[in-house]
Amino acid sequence: MTEAVGSIFYFDWEMRLMEWLQASIGSSGAGFWILSNLSAFGEQLLMVAIMGFFYWGLNKEFGKYIGLNVLVVNVWNPMIKNLVLRLRPYFVPGYNVKLLRLIDEGADAMDVAAQGYSFPSGHSANAAVVYGSLAAHEKKRHWLWVMAVVLCLLVGFSRVFVGAHFPTDVLCGWLMGALIVALVPWLRRKIKNRWLFYAVLLLISVPGCFYCTSNDYFTSIGMLLGFMLAEPFEERFVKFENTSNILRCILRTVGGAALYFGLNEVLKLPFPKELLNGAGFAPMLIRTLRYAAVIFLVIGVYPLLFKATGKLWKKKEK
Repeated sequence: MTEAVGSIFYFDWEMRLMEWLQASIGSSGAGFWILSNLSAFGEQLLMVAIMGFFYWGLNKEFGKYIGLNVLVVNVWNPMIKNLVLRLRPYFVPGYNVKLLRLIDEGADAMDVAAQGYSFPSGHSANAAVVYGSLAAHEKKRHWLWVMAVVLCLLVGFSRVFVGAHFPTDVLCGWLMGALIVALVPWLRRKIKNRWLFYAVLLLISVPGCFYCTSNDYFTSIGMLLGFMLAEPFEERFVKFENTSNILRCILRTVGGAALYFGLNEVLKLPFPKELLNGAGFAPMLIRTLRYAAVIFLVIGVYPLLFKATGKLWKKKEK
């Protein structure tokens, strides 16, 4: 287990607020279950589902737009975390704040490499990016902005309640997400050449390889690399068509999500657990390559199935 090395800084009101919330709501019962699970609106499974529903189903270009924003925020977030090295609230001595929902359920709460650092909040940044991207893309639908704000508030509140983040982590996560919703699409419009655009993103992102020690960075840089390979591959060799049939959208999304999580587990099998869970260059390289392969397959190769299944759907519709 990685030693808990980092910095502890906070405002007293942050700790008092978390103590009060946890004491008032408790760590069991319906209220606890609802509030702790609001974090799901900023977690990986839902992010994959939303991006996949659009990319594999309704609108490929919009799905790529959301997906790239999410991938970038998930690379830059741990880069900042590993510079600031802010330990999570439950590390602060002298207060009674507990971690009520582990970031990595399979690891010890004190394992910083697995559980990650605190500042800024990744869940809050994810929520701001995904729901902000939806609202920004559909500017005339004002209800989407209301939904985005409400969901971001719920996710942020949940992360504070479960003791995973200081309130200031959440605030900065929202700001970071909003910045990326504005910055990444702007860069893509300004840099017409795809490979130059990718090079700029990598130039900003790759330095984390030299100082990041938490798993989340290497997961995300692998996913970003996989996306950068999958997007041109799909455009050249696959060229799948979207569908307005909601059932087909759902089936494609469920299949893609299952493939994503299934491949991630299958690609672990050639390696001993001690290596995968260890520290150092080799485990991080394996993690990066594993996630790059997973994203390439689900974004670039998986849609090849849509042509075959499309013929079956056409027969049924006749």
